[in-house]
Amino acid sequence: MPNTALKAARQAAGYASQQALADALTRAARQLGMSNIVVSTRQVRRWESDTPPWPGGDYQQLLTHVLRQPIESLGFRAPWNRSQAVPSPSFSTTPSPMTPTALRGTLPRPYGPAGTQPGTVGADYAIVTEAHRRLYLSTAPATLHPAVAAHADLGTALLGETDGVARRVLASALAESLLLLGRIEFFDLRQSDVADATFVRALQAAGEANDNLLGAAILAHSAFVPGWAGRLNTARERMQAARTYARRAPASVELLAWLNAVEAECLTRCGDHRGALALLRHAEDVLAAGGETVSPDWFTWFSATRLHAFRGNTELLAGLIPQARTTLEQTLAELPETDGKQRTVVLGDLASVEAAARRPEAACVLLEQALDQLAVTWYATGMERVREARRALAPWQDSAAVRRVDDRLYSWSATLSSLQR
Repeated sequence: MPNTALKAARQAAGYASQQALADALTRAARQLGMSNIVVSTRQVRRWESDTPPWPGGDYQQLLTHVLRQPIESLGFRAPWNRSQAVPSPSFSTTPSPMTPTALRGTLPRPYGPAGTQPGTVGADYAIVTEAHRRLYLSTAPATLHPAVAAHADLGTALLGETDGVARRVLASALAESLLLLGRIEFFDLRQSDVADATFVRALQAAGEANDNLLGAAILAHSAFVPGWAGRLNTARERMQAARTYARRAPASVELLAWLNAVEAECLTRCGDHRGALALLRHAEDVLAAGGETVSPDWFTWFSATRLHAFRGNTELLAGLIPQARTTLEQTLAELPETDGKQRTVVLGDLASVEAAARRPEAACVLLEQALDQLAVTWYATGMERVREARRALAPWQDSAAVRRVDDRLYSWSATLSSLQR
């Protein structure tokens, strides 16, 4: 089995190829005063092989410096420990939301030539993963997060007791569980660094399963982290890797369109509105062309309506106010009642549209609707859109309508809830 831990960490750090990592390690060597060290692609290939050699002291320093993970988390085992089975990681039964699951040890190898768990273990584990997928739509993220984290810890431990087909099935379900965990951390709890580490662990699990579509989805989600932080080059590297994985397996038109939408959002956040709109038009063309490949069951977060939400936000930030209003109103009309989280995002964007059109009372009506929805289903990303719209209403902050919004936005319960989250 190749060293998927190192490969996953490399790709999550934005190095799409072994050559890119080798170059980064060589540059780091010069920065750290090791000018005599030049890392070759052949060396990286050996580290990612079935039997990776234990790196020397200087190479360990470079790898941990560039990839920002302990050497043991990169799939290496010290020579003096190779005669022993890899121990199962010791995990807390009630993990803290602030503790990155990805930093709790490497994925364990089977303890013997055959797994000790029954052949149904992967399918049994996947049942709970699927249930968590459905619960995400209606359950408070602070409540769901510990359950998903504990489930991911269980799946990680079970990998050490599983082999063969059951291990691949289990690894695929674990990758989905970790992807959901990262989505909650990034979109619902706004813990970007924690989510980034969780996505690395999810990619390791997808590598164990050799599931290219899950790998593409995880890498694209990880691109949101640098994209929202304004680090466009890193986001684009991760999207390049995501598209590469999608090409390796039959991908549905919905998944391919979503990849365009993710990259468009990264461009939008970094100020390239024209490039983002071009990608969104391409995504619409991809959906219109259709295809025979069916999306996997776990691909539940995207649709043509969600694509309109992406476009409406980009049009808003590009200053195309009439177009944004039309797009967002259509999106709001088409959203299913069960999609409360996305509804708060669209309502917030529509409120910003009305503020830009100098219609503060209309904006306030939309903000109150968004706050009603947030009281039912908390969504940190939705609250961010509400706050952005409220900032746009600063010229009318003494009006009765804006004060009503402030009374809701800064009530005792809302303020305490926001600070606690």
